[in-house]
Amino acid sequence: MADWMELEKEYFMRTVERAPLTIVKGQGSYVWDESGKRYLDFVAGWAVNSLGHCHPAVVEAVRHQAGELIQTSNHYYTIPQLQLAELLVKNSSLDKIFLCNSGAEATEGAVKLARRYGKLHLNGAYEVITATGSFHGRTLAMVSASGQLKYQTPYTPLPSGFINVEYNNIEAIKKATTSTVCAVMLEPVQGEGGVNVPSPDYLKEVRRWCDEKGIILILDEIQTGIGRTGELFAHQSFGIEPDIMSLAKGLGGGLPIGAIMAKDKFSVFTYGEHGSTFGGNPVTCAAAFATMKFIIENDIPRNAFDMGIRLIQRLERLSSKHTGLITDIRGKGLLMAVQFSGDFAKTLAQKCLEAGLLVNDVKPNALRLMPALNITADEIDEAVELLDQAITSLDANR
Repeated sequence: MADWMELEKEYFMRTVERAPLTIVKGQGSYVWDESGKRYLDFVAGWAVNSLGHCHPAVVEAVRHQAGELIQTSNHYYTIPQLQLAELLVKNSSLDKIFLCNSGAEATEGAVKLARRYGKLHLNGAYEVITATGSFHGRTLAMVSASGQLKYQTPYTPLPSGFINVEYNNIEAIKKATTSTVCAVMLEPVQGEGGVNVPSPDYLKEVRRWCDEKGIILILDEIQTGIGRTGELFAHQSFGIEPDIMSLAKGLGGGLPIGAIMAKDKFSVFTYGEHGSTFGGNPVTCAAAFATMKFIIENDIPRNAFDMGIRLIQRLERLSSKHTGLITDIRGKGLLMAVQFSGDFAKTLAQKCLEAGLLVNDVKPNALRLMPALNITADEIDEAVELLDQAITSLDANR
């Protein structure tokens, strides 16, 4: 048997600190390693596997499309991308779409679109207000947009044009809005920042401010979209609509795809101003269409909402059992964080792995839970039982 971890050390750039696990198979909410051990997956490809691993509808769509047509470029029409575009537009408040390959591309494109609108209609305004704790992608511009110094410091000087202000503070946005600002870009719930949920009126206040100033509201729904928070799009639970929205992660059911969506007024790209060689690839679009169709027809967001409530209830019981250890349980739907009284999340994540549960140590003192959206009640209960085992093991060794 090959030593896959040693091969990774030899050939890969040191960009990801991987968990000591080589996954060889996935089905539903479970994965298996090369020795045959099974794990309950509460990472789901970083909120990508919206229907779990190898969902039959996605597998069949990929298998069929790969045998028909794999790539053409956007110089031609292809059916899967047009089917996907129609489905997304008809089930959202947006009017036009551009398909790309990732979340970083989608947010980068959303900012380009906002800047283009600023040049055409806002006297050349180009700056975008973003929030501290945000994460918008790994391109150089999106690192600058993201309000986290740990991602920014290695790459200074950063591209200009972004103003980071305090999250969940409407007055900070108002103070930062000048004649050179064309847009505000926010995550409805911050994912990489630690699953931070804003106050109920925050996004409504931002929406009103953008309307008052005639600037664009971009919502980065890369992690929160496609049913993750209990609605098809997270902004629906806050009672607002964006002008521009970016999507990715759960959209492809496991395959890499992203999308920029915009209302007609803000859809100002024209020929040659934006593009992507692989964007709208027939295979990924077929997977995304199958994923979206299944999610909509089977009301998967409702399951995410219900299972999210169950998860919170089970975690609250766990908190009562381990008094003083869990200091906060937060999130929406099936994007949850469990915060602890000390910076031992990494060690606890390893204990979870040993117990057969995959979780993400999103912060030194917090675990992030983001399972498949079609997860069952029994699987929720199993996950909390395994987390309980891991906490007990951690306590015994502290």
